[in-house]
Order: sequence, then C-alpha cells, then structure tokens
Amino acid sequence: MKIGIDKMGFATSQYVLQMDDLANSRGADPEKFSKGLLLNALSIAPITDDIVTMGASAADSILTEDDKEAIDMVIVATESSVDQSKAAAIYVHSLLEIQPFARSVEMKEACYSATAALDYARLHVEKHPNSKVLVIASDIAKYGIESSGESTQGAGSIAMLISQSPRILELNDQTLAQTRDIMDFWRPNYSTTPYVNGRYSTTQYLDMLKSTWSEYQRRFDTSLADFSAFCFHLPFPKLALKGFNKIMDKSMPIDIQEKLKKNFESSILYSQQIGNIYTGSLFLGLLSLLENSQNLLAGDQIAFFSYGSGAVAEIFTGKLVEGFQNQLQPSRLGELKKRTVLSISDYEHLFFEEAQLDEEGNATFADYETGPFVLKEIREHQRIYGRKND
Repeated sequence: MKIGIDKMGFATSQYVLQMDDLANSRGADPEKFSKGLLLNALSIAPITDDIVTMGASAADSILTEDDKEAIDMVIVATESSVDQSKAAAIYVHSLLEIQPFARSVEMKEACYSATAALDYARLHVEKHPNSKVLVIASDIAKYGIESSGESTQGAGSIAMLISQSPRILELNDQTLAQTRDIMDFWRPNYSTTPYVNGRYSTTQYLDMLKSTWSEYQRRFDTSLADFSAFCFHLPFPKLALKGFNKIMDKSMPIDIQEKLKKNFESSILYSQQIGNIYTGSLFLGLLSLLENSQNLLAGDQIAFFSYGSGAVAEIFTGKLVEGFQNQLQPSRLGELKKRTVLSISDYEHLFFEEAQLDEEGNATFADYETGPFVLKEIREHQRIYGRKND
C-alpha cells in the first residue's frame, strides 16, 4: 500500500520583522544575519495568533468536507504548547469541525516530534486504509529581546494530510533514528523562553546528521546520488547549508551535485522569509522545495534529516508521485510580501505581550491581524477560540 502526504498547507502570522531593521537596532552588521544566518525576515505573532490558530489556518486551507469526515486522528506536534494538560489538537479538531469519532493528541520532542507524528500517522493508515490523519506542526520560536537567539525567532504552522494513494509524496519504509541525552536547548516549565547552548547545539546537529546518514547508507545500501533533493531541519538556513556541505559527495558527477545544490537553495526560500518554526521547519523546507524547484519530477526520491534538541534525529525518505505539482501553491512567496512590517518598538511590544488576567481569570486583547482563526479571549482561565469574523 502506498501511504504518504496527500496535501500540504501552511500558515504564518500577518506581521513581519525585517532582519536589517533588527540588525540596525542592535548595533550589528546586517550581513551578520543576511549572510551569517541566511535570514531576511522573521514572522512575528501577536498574542491572539498562536499554535492553535495557525495550525487550524494551515489545515483549513487544504481540507474539504469529505476530508473532515475521513479524518480519524489529529496530531499536533509542538514545543509551544498553550496548556500543560489539554492537547492543542482538541482545539484544532473543534475549530475545523472534524467528525467527532477521532483521536486528538499532542506530541513533543523539541523540533523532532512532527517526524514522529508522521510515522505514527503512516502506521495508522496502514492498519486502517480508509482513514486519513491530519498532522500539524505548529510553533512560535521566541527567545527574548536582545537575547543570543533573537535573530532566529519565527512563527508558523505546516499541516499535512496523510492517506493511502497520496498525491504529493509516498513515504518509504526505510528510516533510521538516533537518540542522545544532551543539553543543547531546553525550556523548563518555569521559563517562558528556552535556554540555549548555541555552539554546542550546532555541533550536535551536524554530528548527528553525519553519523546517522553514514549508518543509513550502510544499512540500506544507498548513497546521495540516489536522491534528487535533501531537506533539512531549518533552525536557520545557514546551519542547514553547513549540513548540506558536510554530506556532499564530491565524487558524484557535477550535474548531480548541481541539481542537489539548486534544490537545496529552493528548500530554504520560505525559511529565509519566516524564520524558525521549530517542529514545522523541516516540512516548510519540503514545501519550499516543491513549490520553487524547477527540476523535480514524479518518481524523484527525496531524503529528509529531522533533528530535535535533547536530542533525537531521524533520516527518512519519500518519492514524489505523478501530478504532485497540482497540489501546490507557487504564489506563496508573493503572499509573504503582504505581511505588515513592524517597527522595532512594535515588535518588542507585540511579540512579547503577556495576557493580563483579572481576579476571575479573564483577559481580552487588542484586535490584531490574524488568519481565519483567532484567540478571542481568556474566560475564567479558559482559552476561547473562534473564526475571526464570527
């Protein structure tokens, strides 16, 4: 049975921070961000646009009523949870009005968990061929004003509909994961922003890529030449470029190397305008690749490197299916230009605003721009979501 990604949707915030503005305000050379990180802009989410609203918006852009009747599982992968008990997937299930007899759960392991969710979804469809699983990777990367990670923030969500006979990508069975108990990035329950050992995290990312890829090739008797593209987890595009260069096989024919390079460049275009979206970054890279590459064909094999600090890494692969281009939206880069540009002072207020609860646990918010869904209020400590115009 062929199982994989049937549809892909994406949503991000309606506000953007230009990297040149951030660099100038922090007394940094703009090239530190444009060349040192390969970043041009960051999506900035207000308090009314969170992982639930963006996740629902991403899914709403691709789902039909028939899809909603067939979906019997909703998984939200995130490290930006809005509740320590209730899964964000339950809110999303309700907002999208998916049929009631569905399992809804939330998964966490830093930036890796969407890959685990994808595998869980594939196994579920294998056992229940008529079902569909909605996998959502939704996150807000937030580090703090003038912090070392401020330039690698971002916000966004990827939605993937997993089914048999997929129309975009067929997932292969050959996967390999690696786990290491390390402290490169973590966020205790008592902290609203993470702790980061940036240099160490970069080293671990690259070492786990190299070691996992080497073992993957040995176990499955494959090489880089068997693939048309390699997608990476994208905390910032420059790190993925380092990873790409680390696994590049210079003994391959030049034309194969050039194709891989061009497709890598296509895969980072969206992240360069959005920033880090944690669990969704790898799959944003896939979407960017598919919607911007000029040389991909049905039957082409794509490799993926997923990484989540702490740390878990996985390499898996998939094959493009006939007609995959018909499921894409090549105008997305143009739409990103429509976001409202924030001044530094507006960014500092909007991105780091906290709910001001009264004695009864109520809070209301300003009327910020959002997608189709919005966090309307907090009422007696309960988050109240709805459609923007309802």
